[in-house]
Amino acid sequence: MIPLRDTIPSQRFPAVNYAIIGLCAFAFYLELTAPDTDAFVNAHALTPATFVRLATHRGWSLALLQPFVTSMFLHGGFMHIAGNMLFLWIFGDNVEDRLGHVGYAIFYLVGGLVAGATHVLSNPQSLVPTVGASGAIAAVMGTYMVLYPASRIETMVIVFVFARIVAVPALVWLGLWFAFQVLSANAGAHGPDQGGIAFFAHIGGFAFGVLVGLLLKLRMLPQNGRSYG
Repeated sequence: MIPLRDTIPSQRFPAVNYAIIGLCAFAFYLELTAPDTDAFVNAHALTPATFVRLATHRGWSLALLQPFVTSMFLHGGFMHIAGNMLFLWIFGDNVEDRLGHVGYAIFYLVGGLVAGATHVLSNPQSLVPTVGASGAIAAVMGTYMVLYPASRIETMVIVFVFARIVAVPALVWLGLWFAFQVLSANAGAHGPDQGGIAFFAHIGGFAFGVLVGLLLKLRMLPQNGRSYG
């Protein structure tokens, strides 16, 4: 199942969403053109065991957050960045509509930090450098699901050599996506010393996004039986 687009047009130009896509593309260019790609990635990726060791021996400092932020803009290959940017392009503009430009930028950054923290907590001994915007994008998807559950996600479904475009409700599409992350994480698909997909980062980011979406919905509820304009 490949998502193509949603059916809700954005009401304002999603400047921050496009800026994030541009920054990810620029960071990927820096990866490709670095004299030593492995050294570049290792210097900016989030490695749980390294973070735990530094936090334990050096104590807490803002510098410890550096890999949480920089890792959000790096990717492991063309398919990785293409898939992430497609998801961000589909779901990010409407969430930016609701939060505003500044609010969306803060939300995206915090969502990525929460996702990174969840990854570290789930795999504190991992020596695998982790990169990718997936955790922050999962937060965007969680908020989108809460705010726009009835939206339709036009999806290409491929079965063998046959392809068909189907409109799937956002609640169903994103609910199934999240269920797959939970099942994959519980199946041990991401061991402490294996590469692969950081499913717990997705889970943490998505849960944060759902919480933000619920809080936004609570703010929209009428108080004392009255609505306020």
